[in-house]
Amino acid sequence: MAVPSRKSASANIARPRRMFFVTTKTYMGKCLLQSDRHAALLIDVLRSCVADGHFQVLDFVVMPNHLHLLISLAECTTVEKAMQLLKGRFSYRAKRELGFAGEVWQRGFSEVRAEGRENLERYRRYIAQNPVRAGLVRDGEPFPWCFETLKKQKAQRLKPPPLRNDIGTTEVMPCYEA
Repeated sequence: MAVPSRKSASANIARPRRMFFVTTKTYMGKCLLQSDRHAALLIDVLRSCVADGHFQVLDFVVMPNHLHLLISLAECTTVEKAMQLLKGRFSYRAKRELGFAGEVWQRGFSEVRAEGRENLERYRRYIAQNPVRAGLVRDGEPFPWCFETLKKQKAQRLKPPPLRNDIGTTEVMPCYEA
């Protein structure tokens, strides 16, 4: 009996994935990400990391001074490597494209392994409620810099907010801890 041919290389066969709830903060809690330009750039960097196959994003919210992510990593990728890539790309592009001249991120990040449907849903609720708890939107109102809002815009074939260098502000002010 002939051995059937494989349609994919063994290296491309799905490997077990791990999910993490990750939080990283801006340097000294400055509200760097309150600017539409910075928030849009961070989302563009997230998209590029996903497109390059570094990780999958299950949910996120970009807050004025921090980022919450729910990500899925392949077995061969560490959460440290994923965050180093994300933070490094954003820092580089913020300096090059937006002329930002300071420190962007505080050192390190926090992560929790997200196992099971119940935990995933708990982290998704936390992410969805973070702008409400911070007083940025009322309960039920869309927050522009989160996964769900951008997903709905895409489903309605609306374009995401433009990433332009001629609008908005790059002024960074200290802000609350949420």
